[in-house]
Amino acid sequence: MTADDVIRAWDQADPTAIHPLRQVSEKAYWESGEAQAAMLATVIPAGAKVLDFGCGDGRVAIPMAVLDYEVTAVDASQKMLDRLTEELPHDIVTVQADADGIAGHLGRRRMDAVYTLAVLIHHSYQDCLHIIGKLRAATKLGGILVLDWPVSETPTEADSWIGVTTWSTEQQANACAAIGLEPVDSDLPWGVYRAIKPTAA
Repeated sequence: MTADDVIRAWDQADPTAIHPLRQVSEKAYWESGEAQAAMLATVIPAGAKVLDFGCGDGRVAIPMAVLDYEVTAVDASQKMLDRLTEELPHDIVTVQADADGIAGHLGRRRMDAVYTLAVLIHHSYQDCLHIIGKLRAATKLGGILVLDWPVSETPTEADSWIGVTTWSTEQQANACAAIGLEPVDSDLPWGVYRAIKPTAA
């Protein structure tokens, strides 16, 4: 599937199908976002300017704002951003854009940190690398990126909008060198990287 196919599928999906905890309760769904924001806060400096790419309805973006981060919430789906706005008790900048649209919004500005959760896993290898490259470009040198970008001993490429793409350690290492990402040790369930200058053509 192309990136546009994935975006359209998520945009049309029933909200209860997007996250399993929605089938448990709304309370469980929002509490999961609070827990993930608390984990992100262990690697992202306090008060940082952060970009949530694929923010959805704000499950993580809203609690990040509660923690006093300056949040820019980006999603290609206006439906998702409308749901976020309905919940919005805090000052969050919302931007309707795919990865290619981020630069147009930021201009010359760069973010202290960028995170994307449950987004990259649903894209092809090619589209995933393209998205990560755009997120790295949006991050200042030395800034932090938190990417839900799983490694597997048997890497596979998602073949549907709800499928999961996994990578080999070698694939990921080569991508990091080419894009300009330095892995950072952490206890998070996602990859944490520092933005550096690319070391490979």
